[in-house]
Amino acid sequence: MSNVVQTLSIIKPDAVERNLDGQIKDIFLNNGFKIVQEKKIQLEKQEAEKFYKVHETKPFYNDLCAYLSSGPIVVMILEKENAIIANRELMGSTNPQEAAEGTIRKKFGISIDKNSVHGSDSTENARIEIDFFFKS
Repeated sequence: MSNVVQTLSIIKPDAVERNLDGQIKDIFLNNGFKIVQEKKIQLEKQEAEKFYKVHETKPFYNDLCAYLSSGPIVVMILEKENAIIANRELMGSTNPQEAAEGTIRKKFGISIDKNSVHGSDSTENARIEIDFFFKS
């Protein structure tokens, strides 16, 4: 039985600002992902706060929300067998300095905060995050 699943991917403001969205999309496509849906949007800070609500008790929460709403982002639904795990491997470690060679964050990330991409970390969060951006 096939284990094709969907995950959410965000190309963050630092990468969009540097016009890297095309290159990052190509990396996903070249690694067997299908881009089911995508859109370029600008979040309000309140929307970013709602999106990152899971982190609201953490010290980096306010900076994270301010950053995600600081410029346009590209949100995508990616699909592939074991997409959540595959996407997290392809993105690399949250800290670009610790990310493996060949990962998106190693290649494009500026810092632990400006690490170019976000991806869902579980099946449950993928469903919640996809609904957040794509459920009308």
